[in-house]
Amino acid sequence: MPVQRSRLSRSESLHHQVARNIRNDIAAGVLRDGQPLPTTRELAEQWGVSVFTISEAMKFLANEGLVVSKPRAGRVVNAPDQMRRNEIQPSTPHVVLIGGYAGSGKTELGRILARETGWPLLDKDTLTRPVVEVALEVLGCSPHDRESTTYLDLIRPREYEALISAMTENVRCGTSAIVTAPFIRELHDTAWISRVTATCQDMGAELSVVWVYCDATTMHTYIRHRGAARDAAKLENWNAYLDTIDLEFRPPVPHAVVNNSASVVPLQTQARKLLASIIDAGES
Repeated sequence: MPVQRSRLSRSESLHHQVARNIRNDIAAGVLRDGQPLPTTRELAEQWGVSVFTISEAMKFLANEGLVVSKPRAGRVVNAPDQMRRNEIQPSTPHVVLIGGYAGSGKTELGRILARETGWPLLDKDTLTRPVVEVALEVLGCSPHDRESTTYLDLIRPREYEALISAMTENVRCGTSAIVTAPFIRELHDTAWISRVTATCQDMGAELSVVWVYCDATTMHTYIRHRGAARDAAKLENWNAYLDTIDLEFRPPVPHAVVNNSASVVPLQTQARKLLASIIDAGES
């Protein structure tokens, strides 16, 4: 009996992690309404878990109405609300700056907020990765290097410069923006935060800082699943990587925290609550 309880507890944790990530992908529009899901066995291979764990995760999502079974099609995504276009136009532009460690879910949060508002999503990796990879190769490094001094001292600062420039360009046009990146160095630097805040204020925009927290186990599950080459060094030395980050870190300025760990409030629910607080604060 004790062995059976131990296995059940572990399976519950894993199936919550899988279900949460699939739910986030549906909310963010990565998985589209009517899209067939891979088979149970294929999903088990993708996530590195048992068939039983996937089956439990699918039951969880089916009970929420997010996944349905159809003849000959198997399991498909059920999210008809994805077709609804939302537009929020506040009286002043809003900048939502979202930071967090790799695999915390900051981009997923950004996508959900973008779908809820119609505001542009400015994601660092999406905007800069193709150029960064070529630049690293020209400098004699791996295109997936994110740890060397060459990347950290020469490339990384330019990435963030480009990202903030894109944000500024949008706000100057009177457009709100959702900006996603780790922002690890930046959110430790009160002078940097003050400069960005002043930039937004000078343009008549409201700045909201959001930190996405995620426990190490859930973060590892997500990073392993997404399979990005830039994460290889982290996964190969996961414990060493954890020693380099502070999961309890919070920005030293007014901010909101979104908890994207398994078995907590769904990310979409937190995103909507966050959005309501941002709009209310800006209009008050």
